[in-house]
Formats: sequence, C-alpha cells, structure tokens
Amino acid sequence: MSYVETLFSVEGKTALVTGGATGIGRMIAVGLVQAGARVLIASRKGEDCARAADEINRLGGPGKIEGFAGDVGSEEGVMALVADVKSRCDRLDILVNNAGVSWGASFEEFPHAAWAKVMSVNVAGLFTLTRELMPLLLASASDDDPARVINLGSVMGTQALADGAYSYTASKAAVHHLTRTLAQELAPRRVTVNAFAPGPFRSKMTAFATGREDQVERVGAGVPLGRIGGAEDVAGATIYLCSRAGAYITGAILPIDGGLSVEHGIRLFKDA
Repeated sequence: MSYVETLFSVEGKTALVTGGATGIGRMIAVGLVQAGARVLIASRKGEDCARAADEINRLGGPGKIEGFAGDVGSEEGVMALVADVKSRCDRLDILVNNAGVSWGASFEEFPHAAWAKVMSVNVAGLFTLTRELMPLLLASASDDDPARVINLGSVMGTQALADGAYSYTASKAAVHHLTRTLAQELAPRRVTVNAFAPGPFRSKMTAFATGREDQVERVGAGVPLGRIGGAEDVAGATIYLCSRAGAYITGAILPIDGGLSVEHGIRLFKDA
C-alpha cells in the first residue's frame, strides 16, 4: 500500500451502521465496504437491509456487508440488536449511529407524542446502543487505533432552524452535545466520538423536498456551495474519521453542509 492508501485504510475493520439501508446510512455503508471494511447494517425493516446488502455486495468492493433487522426505538429493541451483533462478531471497530426519525407539523399543531418518539430514537436509542456495544468497541481499541463512534447530527441541530420539525431539530442539538460529552468521557478508554452535521442530502426523510430533480436544483441553490450533498461527500468524511487519518480527532461536530452552518443574514453595519 502507498502512504495515502495506508493512511485512509479501513481494511479489515468491522462496522455497524444503523439505518444503513437507505439515505446517508447507505452512503456511509457503501463507502466503508468500498474501503475494505466488513459492514453490518440494521434497521426496523430487516428485509430492506438484507436487500440493500445484496445490492451493495454486487458492486464488488473489497469489503463485505450483511443486513438484518434492528430497532433502536425502544430499550427492548436495542438489547435485541446488541445480542444479534454479538452473535456475529466479538469486536467492533466502528459504530455509526445513523438511524433517526422526524416529525413535521406547525407550531400550533405539533403533538406532544412527537417528542417522545423522536427523542427515543435519535437520542436515547443512540446512547443505549453505544453503551451496550462498548465491550465490543473496547475489544478493538488501542492507543494508536482507537475504536470509533460517529453520531448523525444535523445542520438543524447547529442552526436555529426548525421548519416544523421541532423535536427533530432539538434532538440533533442533543446529539451534538452528547457527542462532546461522550468524547470527553471515553477518550481515556481509547474510543473517539464524533458527529456529522449534514445539510441537505437525498433520503427518505427528505424525499418531500429532494424527490424530483427540479427540487434538488432549488434546494441546492440555497446552499453556499450551490448543490446538495452526494454519496462521496459523506463516505469520504466517514473513511477519514475511521482510518488512521482521523485517529486523533474526537469531540468534533463535522459540518457536511456546503457552508450552511456559516451562512447568515446578518449585515450589521454593511448597509449603514
């Protein structure tokens, strides 16, 4: 291997990506497989994960992927997923907490139930899964090559923006803060914890706004870099954080948003 190949290699590593059948989770899974990792993907619809795994394996990357059912929306679901993962591997190098849900409604009509559902998956499920898989992560952790946890936050957890998704935006802000908290606590155990804060990408969750090409063009026009995110954008960031190149990074909230996190309408004295 060349220096660059070694620096960005995840060959031989084992990863779990929750919600990995579609959207950003699938983009991450494909990137890891193409970089040589063994990848497990799990979501509530196990058949979708199995189908996605077959499709990704047919791409012929150096890694391999397997898909099965796993629900992080309840404690029982998390524990069942943990048991399944432990039956498949005795160590885990990478955990990507990608699974998430949203709920949209006007301020006047936003239901109380939307808070429990969204926070349970996006925050509580993320925390409990990470805690319960810690023995597998610690089994792979070392000074030179820590175990890696990547949490999926959002630019909506960074910017004061709801667009009717009040519990979602609050949950992603919580993910960012929890990421920093866990990074500080787990560093002595040689586990890095970082988060992505993506802008607009195509996914089931954003299909209402990115389902058609004309919508993609309009949404992209509102991004400083002029487009929505693509598969290589998030795959590259994942490989960076999970390889030797990212071994000294922890507690970071990485904006993968084309500049949205630094965009603002404040002019102060420019029009004086």
